[in-house]
Amino acid sequence: MSEILPRVSSPADLHGLSDEQLLALAQEIRDELVSVLSLRPAHFASNLGVVELCLALHLVYDFSKDRLIWDTGHQIYPHKLITGRYETFRTIRTKGGLMGFPNPAESPYDLFVTGHAGCSVSTISGLKAGDDLLGHADRKAVAVIGDGALPSGIVFEALNNIAGMKQDVLVVLNDNKMGICPRTGGLAQHLDQYRLSGLYRGTKKTINQILDQIPLVGEAARHSLEGLRDAAKAYFKDGMLFEELGFRSFGPVDGHDLHGLRKILKDLKDQPGPVLLHVFTNKGHGVQQAADDPVTFHSPPVFEKVGPERRILSMRKGGAKAYTDAVSGAIHKLMAEDPRVAVLTAAMCQGNKLEQVRADYPDRFFDTGICESHAVAFAAGMAKAGAKPIVDIYSTFLQRSFDQIFQELALQNLPVVMTLDRAGLAGPDGPTHHGAFDIPYTRLFPNMTVMAPGDELDVEPMLRFALAHAGPTSVRYPKANLSQLERSNDFQPIELGKAELLEWGEDGCFVAFGTLAADCVAAAKALRDEGVHVGVINARFAKPLDKELILRAVETMPVVVTVEEGTLEGGFGSAVLEAANAAGLDTRNVVRRGLPDRFVEHGERAELLADLGLDARGLAETVRRFREEMTDRSTWDEVAVGS
Repeated sequence: MSEILPRVSSPADLHGLSDEQLLALAQEIRDELVSVLSLRPAHFASNLGVVELCLALHLVYDFSKDRLIWDTGHQIYPHKLITGRYETFRTIRTKGGLMGFPNPAESPYDLFVTGHAGCSVSTISGLKAGDDLLGHADRKAVAVIGDGALPSGIVFEALNNIAGMKQDVLVVLNDNKMGICPRTGGLAQHLDQYRLSGLYRGTKKTINQILDQIPLVGEAARHSLEGLRDAAKAYFKDGMLFEELGFRSFGPVDGHDLHGLRKILKDLKDQPGPVLLHVFTNKGHGVQQAADDPVTFHSPPVFEKVGPERRILSMRKGGAKAYTDAVSGAIHKLMAEDPRVAVLTAAMCQGNKLEQVRADYPDRFFDTGICESHAVAFAAGMAKAGAKPIVDIYSTFLQRSFDQIFQELALQNLPVVMTLDRAGLAGPDGPTHHGAFDIPYTRLFPNMTVMAPGDELDVEPMLRFALAHAGPTSVRYPKANLSQLERSNDFQPIELGKAELLEWGEDGCFVAFGTLAADCVAAAKALRDEGVHVGVINARFAKPLDKELILRAVETMPVVVTVEEGTLEGGFGSAVLEAANAAGLDTRNVVRRGLPDRFVEHGERAELLADLGLDARGLAETVRRFREEMTDRSTWDEVAVGS
């Protein structure tokens, strides 16, 4: 039972706590995290690892005015607990409850919604520049970034820029896996104090000044001194990379030593110029199973039984297979058949269920880390060499490679397959992770082929088609359990730009792009029971569109409802309207259904689909409402098509 945590309504309350109470608070935070996982899946190991770091930052800085950005905000739970959200914390990742990432709408302590990795250093630099410009130079600026996000290109762009401006910015490198040039012990502590004293900075400056004054005749001496300097830096090589970029680097320090963290942060708080603090933390710290297996416990199933000392006795077993499983299984099968097939992912091996692929084909499995732009360009190079690469990345993360899709894939017309996981609504992960925009950003480029399976049976044939196709392709699929469409006819093979007609209807037709086809079939069945005969087309392709079939429906049917689990702005429905307009057809009978022109909040996928009218019930109601509105043809102009 928590005693201290309920009394913490803001970080200011931390200052009245003794060292012993602060340590007890850390344990209570971990207990609360375990408790939440008994209710619903959530991010776990990463949050366990930052408890002491979070407390130390809030003890040293006043983030009611100072600036703090947490990179990849799934490590934000301890921060939420001590910034006034304890009472509502158990609503996290539920519809209408707290977001699983930072959210400025929840608290002034959250400055950005950070769900994508790598941008914290850039945004903290911008915040500092803005504060300085507007007369708030006294505000401190801190970015916390993980070792996983560090390789992102934008991080090094930001570090270079900060150093060039000599900004007073602290970057905390939360290293929870593998240190960069690790070192520990008394020597490290001594060197940090040496640097803090100012002697280190002065010595470096002096040496550089001496070197600059040496004439050409003293070249040998210059080389000797440079060699001595470089040798010393190499000996004390911790942070050498950041020193070369223009940061003063400190650490590594123990990220679970609350007293030590608090002390070094106090020492660094008023240090001028760019500073990097390297902190070692352990994912899962405080729950041994999570520490031993941080990958599994990154976002584990619900804890059904928890024993003493937070020991997890049992977790909810997995249920039905998902589209992710079907795609990874198909990839594995295709790699077994063709040694030219390779798969790339961006630090999402487990999320994309590629563990077996990695185990069986390690020489054809490439994890680029959180570097999606690089992954796509890398794949383009592989394709140019004659390989058959599959880039397996979440839809929302593939957005980061927009320019590479243009330049390296579409412009070169290279046969790279992109499998877009989490396309559509990503459920409790919310707007940072919803794959809402990939249909527009993939279909707009020449040479691109854009596909989506209507059900489980489409998955493997669609991937086979994509690998055989002589240009870039994308295959999108949701974070959802597998479904199978009822077919009155035999399964129709995948052919370029050909849809699958499931049933023709006299009174209207659903044209579904993606797995909402199953909801369209259910809606059509409900309408048929009412005497309204509505057909269903499994579009399969958004580009090229099956103009022959779909435009025949537009031309002949009283109502055509396009359905997609993506934004309506520039999406599949827009493609249908564009094609109909080019053919000179009246499109007042076309109604588009998809994600609205706003960011959809978090919640269970089924809840969100129902709210948006994208479940079977809502789709059936769309047809009923349109039929009522079109009873009097004079009202057609008033019908908000696609609203």
